[in-house]
Amino acid sequence: MVLPRKELPDEGELLVATVVEIHDFGAYVTLDEYGGLRAFLPWSEVSSKWFRSIREVIREGQKIVVKAIRVNKPKKEVDVSLKRVADSDKQRKMLWWKRYSKACKIVEMVAEKLGKDLKSAYSEVVWRLEDHYGDLMYALEEAVSRGSAVFEEAGVPEEWHEPLLEEAKKHIKPREVVVRYKLTIRALTPDGVDRIKKCLEAIAAYLDSNNVRYRLYVAGAPKYVLEVYSDDYKVAEKYAEEAIKTGSEEAKNLGVEFSAEREKT
Repeated sequence: MVLPRKELPDEGELLVATVVEIHDFGAYVTLDEYGGLRAFLPWSEVSSKWFRSIREVIREGQKIVVKAIRVNKPKKEVDVSLKRVADSDKQRKMLWWKRYSKACKIVEMVAEKLGKDLKSAYSEVVWRLEDHYGDLMYALEEAVSRGSAVFEEAGVPEEWHEPLLEEAKKHIKPREVVVRYKLTIRALTPDGVDRIKKCLEAIAAYLDSNNVRYRLYVAGAPKYVLEVYSDDYKVAEKYAEEAIKTGSEEAKNLGVEFSAEREKT
């Protein structure tokens, strides 16, 4: 179970909940992000559409996204609304929750291997990565791509670095990044097409020799596009720049006009 950072949600906060009881007057849910804290969903807050029975809208065991509409801190009581949550917000929140839960589980598995308790796992890793990067799963994805420096930058104790990176790599596929350049290659000589082809072949040969995944295609002569892919942004950037340099040098030797413009992605 995910360890909550605070005891109660704030009013207006979107929450992932599990429906546990359904009555004629409303339903009771447990808040997944708050250790299973029980909350009440009034009948009037179930749906803006007409319905005969609440069971036409929700069912026991269902995961839903609700909004906290009343928080009584002294009594630790929370009322929530289902109808006040837009469909787009429901999708975003549920996607975030799935990613966050998975990321927390990875940290918890490492904690168990290190002999650390749950509170230490969250205070030393989860919350520090959240504070520094804004999103726990994003931080772990960055670590898979960039290495344990991601943990160091967030102030995670060194004893976590290697075990956490090793575990993250087991469960998280590296994100593929792309560096894209727009090329203009023009030749006015009778054999201009052949010369342009040689420039493109020089770029392709460099990337092929370094086992780099790429796409090089015409976007309407004299415009061409080069896309270089990698799971590391700096690596993709390096190979793209070197490929452009190779093409530029070949163009200079052949008397071909060559220019490259980096496209923001």
